Amino acid sequence: MAERMVGKQAPRFEMDAVMPNKEFGKVSLEENMKNDKWTVLFFYPMDFTFVCPTEITAMSDRYDEFEDLDAEIIGVSTDTIHTHLAWINTDRNANGIGELNYPLAADTNHSVSREYGVLIEEEGVALRGLYIINPEGELQYQAVFHNNIGRDVEETLRVLQALQTGGLCPANWKPGQKTL
Repeated sequence: MAERMVGKQAPRFEMDAVMPNKEFGKVSLEENMKNDKWTVLFFYPMDFTFVCPTEITAMSDRYDEFEDLDAEIIGVSTDTIHTHLAWINTDRNANGIGELNYPLAADTNHSVSREYGVLIEEEGVALRGLYIINPEGELQYQAVFHNNIGRDVEETLRVLQALQTGGLCPANWKPGQKTL
């Protein structure tokens, strides 16, 4: 049976990644915590697919809003950093993702996808998992989607803002509204 993750310390990770400047680097939860940042960690199945570029570019296009909320975005798949770079270097009109404002990490040994409970073992790819982790490392939000369905960036921003209020947010709460 699956174990609850929300409200507990998020699994720590460090992964190789393609950074926004297209150089290879590392991303880690510890680094974001050290910098007092929220982490929006999302998993997707594979580079060069159909739904993935729509949500990856949508997140990148709204990156400034996440940055204004002291949040760092990290996208993750089980592809290599070399495949990520090739995809970034492919124009959006040609099923690529072009310039990105956040890193794409490579979980090539599948350990992070497995720890976050999104790995489809028999396929070696991740489901569309979305996790919001506070600066103290506590996992505060988790949503896992079927791979045929892209995420809603507006909803991700709304949930992040709701979590940052520290209050009780009723159904359909929107930023700027009162909490309970």
